[in-house]
Amino acid sequence: PTPTPTPAGARQRDGVPVAWLVVDVTLIVNPVASSVTDRRRRHVELQLRSLGRLEVVETRARGHATELAAEAARRGVDAVVVLAGDGTLNEAANGLVGTACALAVLPGGSTNVFARTLGLPNDPIEATGDLLDALARDTTELVGLGVANGRYFLFHAGIGFDAAVVRRVERQGVLKRYAGHPLFVLSTLTAWLRHDGRRSPFSVELAEGEVIDDALFSIVLNTNPYTYLGSHPLTVDPATTLSTALSVLTLRSLGLATLAGVFGSTLRTGARARHHPKTVFRADVDELRVVGRPTFPYQLDGDYLGEVEVLRIRHHPGALRLVVPRPTAEPPGSTPPTDLDDDRGRS
Repeated sequence: PTPTPTPAGARQRDGVPVAWLVVDVTLIVNPVASSVTDRRRRHVELQLRSLGRLEVVETRARGHATELAAEAARRGVDAVVVLAGDGTLNEAANGLVGTACALAVLPGGSTNVFARTLGLPNDPIEATGDLLDALARDTTELVGLGVANGRYFLFHAGIGFDAAVVRRVERQGVLKRYAGHPLFVLSTLTAWLRHDGRRSPFSVELAEGEVIDDALFSIVLNTNPYTYLGSHPLTVDPATTLSTALSVLTLRSLGLATLAGVFGSTLRTGARARHHPKTVFRADVDELRVVGRPTFPYQLDGDYLGEVEVLRIRHHPGALRLVVPRPTAEPPGSTPPTDLDDDRGRS
């Protein structure tokens, strides 16, 4: 097999990368994440100590995980394991981009989109066994990420209505820990009834001068699915993976019939969502620009980041070394396509 490329700073001997051997691990824990309990945390720590040296650190505030991960990489740690939700995981990834330190994922939040995309169980105790196996067998890969105004994202960026929903969820504070999925559904209904997102239209500018005007809701995917509703993945484009460029789905209407049709399609293959008369889908997108009238809300990996006038998004191949459990013939984050998925929009 072709060797995995080695990022700058990776250990080498005579110009040849040394086989990956994890002996030094930092575990980043968000102690208030939805699925983090004392029992689960003790189990994870005990198992990780079997790898060698283990340092355990806790996040204390927003953005802290980025600092902790970057410091671990500077010390030459082999892998940073994150026991937290997708928001903290995103922060840690931003601290590791371009380093030789690998990111390893354990589900600690309520939805755990990225961990489940990688094929991990949604329980941190069960997932720890798979992660240890992956570390022992050196299943690390360089994967691509999206970048929005300088911040990296692992699985998606949400613009417009989607971000308005996330904003409502985050306003609920501690309730998010105990009522994740019901709260998301309630927030979606409330945002729709109160016309959130409809007051903030924007344009999506793609390659070769293509402009999508009067957009109200866009999803920029770095991998599939978009998210999960309970145990059900919401599929937009099964062919978008951590090994491909980005894909973009844009809605020009938030009418009930449009939202119901798009949502219903994502519970299956996403084909009708990509070809709906009120949507525009483009695949293999390397860069795009979103322009507000005057501003619009956005979120990355489920973390609300506020309103901006312009959002510049691009794909960064090979940005992050990732521990990939259960390697298969399919790239990480992929879902086998059906014959309905052959006709994909391309920019």
